[in-house]
This record gives sequence, structure tokens and C-alpha cells, in this order.
Amino acid sequence: MTSNRNRIEPVRGIKPNVSQFTRPKRSRPRLQFRWATAISSDEWGVYREAIDAIRKARLRFLLGGGFALAAFTGRWRDTKDIDFYISPGDRDRAVAALSRAGFVDYYDRRPYDRKWIYRSVKAGVIVDIIWSMANQRTQVDDAWFERAGYVTIRGEKLDVVPMEEFVWCKLYIIQRDHCDWTDILNLIYARGQYMEWNHLTARLEDDSALLKAILTVYAWLCPKQAVKLPRWLWGRLSLPEPAAMREPSHDRIRLLDSRAWFAALQPKAKKLEV
Repeated sequence: MTSNRNRIEPVRGIKPNVSQFTRPKRSRPRLQFRWATAISSDEWGVYREAIDAIRKARLRFLLGGGFALAAFTGRWRDTKDIDFYISPGDRDRAVAALSRAGFVDYYDRRPYDRKWIYRSVKAGVIVDIIWSMANQRTQVDDAWFERAGYVTIRGEKLDVVPMEEFVWCKLYIIQRDHCDWTDILNLIYARGQYMEWNHLTARLEDDSALLKAILTVYAWLCPKQAVKLPRWLWGRLSLPEPAAMREPSHDRIRLLDSRAWFAALQPKAKKLEV
């Protein structure tokens, strides 16, 4: 029998030709990805050139960022760029492959930290190559690739960063001008009961306080959904088990941010606000 935490439930009402996300071989149900047509033809053309360049160099890569979030949740947050995660040892080959395809370093336009990312641009479209967390907490390892699912977008089959590694990276991004916890809250709301929490807690090691913090916020924000998460998770993090109660008013969301970032309260046809 397949464990619930290893299964991603199919999303109902998927139309023909809608892109779909699939977990590794242990389960292959579909997730909706309705946003392929929201990407302009010119922009997608540049993305495809980058994909082709990295493939020609025979490098493994994983789709991350807004594309990964949409694959997991079916909701699109248009960041106007695309993120590819690679092995640290493939950095130079990936940079060379993009350079041959006409991509140039974005550093001269806007300096960035080269220790974890290579930012390239072509025709105004940004393609990021990432091999490490910005804080150097960890680098991409083989487990990322072994646990990856895939998404098909406009005929391109692309491996996707695992949900748990996606959350792991974003837990550390709490900056004055940028915070990725909104993405995590959307992912937990959409797929939390199917995430491999054992794997995530093992990855975090001594940093589990971050997961404890965001789950505390999540239980405050969505108490009816929080009770669907594994019961053992709350005990492991020394958190009180959430009690089923009436869903809070929208005012709790508004207390955090007035923008339309929380998918649960937005029409499915509407993009999430960055």
C-alpha cells in the first residue's frame, strides 16, 4: 500500500493539453499547470534556447522558482525569469553552454553574489543557474535529482525540484525586501498532506526552528487545513497539535499583506501577486 505522504492526489477538471507535473516512479498522478499560455512566445523562445543549450551540454538540471511553484500548486506567480538548479560541479559547463547560445552575464547590469548563482540574460529575459543556497547552507546533491518529478510545458518535459527541497531553500529567505514564506504557505496549503515531512525535517537538522515557525503561522492562518498534516509532525517539532475550528476571516491574510498572494482566496484564473 502506498503511503499518503508519498502520493500526490490528482487535480480534478484538467483540460486536454494542460501541462502536468508528475512525481517520480513511485506515483504518477497529474497536477494542473494552466499557465503555459501566460508566457509570451518571445519569452518562451528564449527559455527554450536555454533549455536546449544545457541539454546539448549533457547536463542535469531541475526547474525551480515560479515554474516549480505552479507545477506543485497549479497557481502561477510570474517572476519574469526561469531558474535551473544544477550540480555544483557543472557550473562552468553550464555557463559556457549558455554563453555559446548568446546569453551574457547579468552582473554588469546588476551585480549579484556569484557564490551560488549565475544570472544570464538574452533579449531582456533572465535565466538563472543555481547550484547552492544563497546562504551556503547546502549545495544541490544527487538526492535532488533522484527525488525529482517532472512537468511538461509546451511539449518540453522538464524535471522539477522536489517539493521538500523547494521548501528547504525558501525557509531561509526572510529578508527585509524579500520573503519566500508566501510560496511555502501556498505549497503547504495545496500539497502539505502529501509532502515527505520526514525527509524535510532530516534535511533541516538544527534549523528545524524555521519549519516550526512557519507551521505555527500556517496553523494560525488555516486551522482547518493544518489538521490534515501528519499528527506526528507537530509532536516532533514540539508544537501543540492544531484543533479543527472555524476557518478564520480573510482579515488574518490582510494583516500580513494586502496583495493577492494567497492562492486559497484567489480565483484560479488570476495570477498570484509577487
